[in-house]
Amino acid sequence: MARSHLNNTDYCVVIPARYASRRLPGKVLQDINGKTLLQHVWERAGQSAAREVIIATDDPRIESAAREFGADVQMTDPNHATGSDRIAEVVLKRRWNPGQIVVNLQGDEPLMPGLCLDQVATLLARHQQADAATLFWPIEDEAELLSPNVVKVVLRADGSALMFSRAVVPFARDYPSPGAALAAGVKWRRHLGLYAYRADSLLRFSGMPAGELEQVEQLEQLRYLESGGAIMLEQACMPIPAGVDSAGDLERVRKLISGKV
Repeated sequence: MARSHLNNTDYCVVIPARYASRRLPGKVLQDINGKTLLQHVWERAGQSAAREVIIATDDPRIESAAREFGADVQMTDPNHATGSDRIAEVVLKRRWNPGQIVVNLQGDEPLMPGLCLDQVATLLARHQQADAATLFWPIEDEAELLSPNVVKVVLRADGSALMFSRAVVPFARDYPSPGAALAAGVKWRRHLGLYAYRADSLLRFSGMPAGELEQVEQLEQLRYLESGGAIMLEQACMPIPAGVDSAGDLERVRKLISGKV
């Protein structure tokens, strides 16, 4: 697999993959043009400069499929509540050093550019004080802005996260509608669910109880902010196409990969 570009950051990619899915059960093993969705994700990760790419799962069907296409697989506890907890187990089992940078690539992101994996790892490497790093993309559409499925992020002046929310934050008080505010140049940013962590920070995070904001918003990254941690952000170096959450998404991705759109 060709690497995206030279990158001096030493990092690993872990792809948490589970069989259960509320909207599309077994989605990581769904066929997309002769390969499973998971294999497409793994091949995208292989286009990055990551030193290792590991699939973390608790399901023997996923383990078998992943080993068949040549992936390094780590079996994990089936009781993990989040992908971050699953990756924390990989950190412990692989005995990675405390400063090891780990990128969390979701198992339903078959169109993730390898350059964006390199970018988020390098962003964290540049900011030694940060607990994690992630990316955003400008919001330009009112429907996207209003959707609770689109997570908005507000930044501090130094580029670190001030707040993540499913609500429209900030609230544009002096405009008749969010669309009018967008047209006038008010900026909102969509959080992209791609994370880089240091191993020790991830282990601390995984051991923390969920805070009030995290429980209300159902956004685990708020656990870092509630506990006084720092998450650095920058705009993704290129657009990241949406992942697969539904059967409709699966068809969209099939068409994109086959070049029919």
